[in-house]
Amino acid sequence: MKAMQINNFIRFAETVKVKEDKRVVSITVRPLIADCTGAVYYTDLMLQEGGKLTGYTPHTTAMLKSSPNPPRFHNGIVRTSETVIIFNLGETSSGLDCYIYPIQSMAAGSILLSQGMGSHQVSFDAAMSAGDELALKASTRECLRNGSPTPKRGFFQYTAAHDSKHQVKLEDRKSARVRFEYREMLKGDSRP
Repeated sequence: MKAMQINNFIRFAETVKVKEDKRVVSITVRPLIADCTGAVYYTDLMLQEGGKLTGYTPHTTAMLKSSPNPPRFHNGIVRTSETVIIFNLGETSSGLDCYIYPIQSMAAGSILLSQGMGSHQVSFDAAMSAGDELALKASTRECLRNGSPTPKRGFFQYTAAHDSKHQVKLEDRKSARVRFEYREMLKGDSRP
């Protein structure tokens, strides 16, 4: 195996040779560590065609930086369903923290958030009571109900640069206050 030192991480690359006339059906990778001390992190395993190592994606802190502007907030009240448009004045996409405060109780799975025309959808498994706080926080990768972890099905949300459309769907004829929060992101130095 070839090793390259990248900051505190070591990047390993290995070529797996197969008979060219045979089709590969599956590959099993078992990372093993022996006689070591300290912390070990496996961050990515990548398979690619060809005998040469190609590029990798740098960490976002090398590509992005927070705007000096304070966090941005957008508030509203939704009844049954609404499309919310956020004007993100940053240079690129940013993680979106979504807070929902039901005005009436709602059944499990009846609150949905999505992007644009319904992509990147998320639903919540727990039933909600009036006055609960449901927080889906992309900034910390948490989904919370009244401050405690709660299950979700789907994706954390983000706001695209410029205008970003977000669908909020609730149980029929029920209402909730919504609040979206994000930091505008600027393009950083993408040089390694």
